Amino acid sequence: MGMPCEINSMVKLNSAVFPADLTIGAIHTATKSGYRIFPIDVPLQLVDEQWQAQADVVIQQLIWENQMTTIVFRIHRGYPQTFAVK
Repeated sequence: MGMPCEINSMVKLNSAVFPADLTIGAIHTATKSGYRIFPIDVPLQLVDEQWQAQADVVIQQLIWENQMTTIVFRIHRGYPQTFAVK
């Protein structure tokens, strides 16, 4: 019996949970469905629903619970202009 999981190399959030405050150092929490693996303590791109990269974030905590993944992340760097990653 295995554990289904998804490996993610960027943080894509929908508009309902996308942080309004992209100030460097700001801490945010987001929950995603399913079990996901993210690199921790390294900068990852923060992407919106339209696949526009807006900032780099560093995940500080990852929690798997009840078929959900919760991440706590810090804004590492904001981009002066968004750009498409897909």
